[in-house]
Amino acid sequence: MKRYLLYFMFLTLGASSLFACAQSPLEFGILEGHVTIGPLVPVIREGEAEPTPAPEVYAAREIIVFKEDGKTEVVRIKINTNGNYQVELPVGIYVVDINRIGIDTAADLPIEIEITHQGVTRLDIDIDTGIR
Repeated sequence: MKRYLLYFMFLTLGASSLFACAQSPLEFGILEGHVTIGPLVPVIREGEAEPTPAPEVYAAREIIVFKEDGKTEVVRIKINTNGNYQVELPVGIYVVDINRIGIDTAADLPIEIEITHQGVTRLDIDIDTGIR
């Protein structure tokens, strides 16, 4: 009888710890930033405001997040009409890049970033259109 009781306790404890592991939540953090795109015109006259990108200019571009290997795509993030983006990611190391359109360049990309538990990682991106 003792053997059956021990066997039952072993199964119960093993199953409950397995269930607890399966129920443990992943840890997440936030990646956010602002994207600037320009120049949009070759010359800005003194006293004139620099033009802001139209919504479709932002809509054509995406932030691409890869796993640490820099090859396995995790997510593509849309940039809103104000140039901002935000995404929740599991804790870890990632490589961030943009989808390249025409002669666009982003000098600092691709770049490796780290997402920490409940942390906010800020990555502002400057896209150079090549207009001169």
